[in-house]
Amino acid sequence: MKRRQLIVAGAAALAAPSIARAQAKYPDRPVRLVVPFPPAGPTDIIGRMVAEKMTGLLGQNMVVENKAGAAGSIGAVEVKNAKADGYTFLFAPSSTHAINPTAFVKPLYDPIKDFTPISSICVNPLVIVAHPSMPDTLMGLVELMKKNPGKYSYGSSGAGGITHLAGEYLKMSVGGMNVEHVPYRGSMPALQDMMSGNVVWMFETISTTLQFHRQGRVRILGYAHAKRAPAAPDIPTVIEAGVPGYEAYTFNLVLGPANTPKDVVDTIDQATRKLMTDKAFTDALEKIAAVPAFDTTPERTEKFIKDELAKWAPVIKAAGVKIE
Repeated sequence: MKRRQLIVAGAAALAAPSIARAQAKYPDRPVRLVVPFPPAGPTDIIGRMVAEKMTGLLGQNMVVENKAGAAGSIGAVEVKNAKADGYTFLFAPSSTHAINPTAFVKPLYDPIKDFTPISSICVNPLVIVAHPSMPDTLMGLVELMKKNPGKYSYGSSGAGGITHLAGEYLKMSVGGMNVEHVPYRGSMPALQDMMSGNVVWMFETISTTLQFHRQGRVRILGYAHAKRAPAAPDIPTVIEAGVPGYEAYTFNLVLGPANTPKDVVDTIDQATRKLMTDKAFTDALEKIAAVPAFDTTPERTEKFIKDELAKWAPVIKAAGVKIE
């Protein structure tokens, strides 16, 4: 009898560490935040800001891992295939969850079924900028384009990217314009060519263009968000400038793999809500012209993704964008 009791006690002792581990408060080890672009870009910069703050809120290190390639799809697939245990998340931008699922001929993932939406961090609205020789209002520019079909061209940082699609979305939103698209390899080459007059307008971020606007080298005709930019309250929104409902921006969301446990979702959701009350953090976002998502929840994040997919799918198809 005593021997049996000893065996049972020994088995319980062996099981105790595993039980303790199972009951340990989440997270009990470092958490990965996969950024699907190279270091030093806008998504990486904001992702690292989030990871630094979340480390303090979670009591465990949140570590950024850059998994670049295929317009963000490599990083998205990395998270899709990760174990849904709360230790791997995607810092999702507009390319992975608004553009790629429609633009790719053979998408590498389903943006809804393969991920668990958790929180929204921010959007980074674009602006429409024009050469100083162009009309000084957006609708004046549109009228000029319509009166001179095929005469003018607009630039972008690359075919199939958000600045290209924003231009196509504008064309659709104003009833069509016969304006050639000229893709460049990056924002600065496109801006330089626009300032030289080789293309006459384009969409770009306000942080990249505001200094040139102030110098008179370009003219910002509209801010593609529902509210004016705090950094430039004198610039009208595109909606105010005459295009109802028009918004175009990049964004950043926190997503887990499909079937991420509810307790994990709740923990990250609550931490993100606390993060968005940190004025130093939201001020830092606004300093780089990002608009914080103060009303973040998993439900709103899911709806946001679905709305963005629905908005951009017809634009992508109409523009004939196909990524092999």
